[in-house]
This record gives sequence, structure tokens and C-alpha cells, in this order.
Amino acid sequence: MCQKSALGTVAFVLVIIGALNWGLIGLSSLIGAATQWNVVEMLVGRWPVVAAIVYLLVGLSAVYKLVKCGKCCDSSGGSCCAK
Repeated sequence: MCQKSALGTVAFVLVIIGALNWGLIGLSSLIGAATQWNVVEMLVGRWPVVAAIVYLLVGLSAVYKLVKCGKCCDSSGGSCCAK
């Protein structure tokens, strides 16, 4: 059984935020919105360094979850733990 941790929970939340952000950017592009709906820029404003740090943390969280998911999955094809 996979142990839940604070780091795992933070990583899970950041991965979800990143996925929703990319989904909104894609949707705004598809419907031809005048501006892209970028949640990170909406939250941190136009501070490129802060936005870059958020994007880096989201990417690192995804790598962390991939590594942990590989360790959590059982050999019989069961699902990975969410956190």
C-alpha cells in the first residue's frame, strides 16, 4: 500500500493545477479567445521569474508523481494511489 505524504499531496495538487492550466490554454486557443486563459499568470501576475518557478515546480511534481506511481502500482496491474 502506498504511504500518503505531505509532499505527495502538494505534488498532486500542483500536477492538477498544471493540467487545468494547459487545458484552459488549449481551450482558449481553440475558441479563438483574444487572450489565453493562463491560470498561473492570473495568480502571480506578470512576474516572469515567479511564473517560471511555478512552472518548474509543476514539472518537478509531475516527475515525482511518475516515480512514486511506478513504486505504488502493484504487479497485477492495479491502479496507482492518487496521493
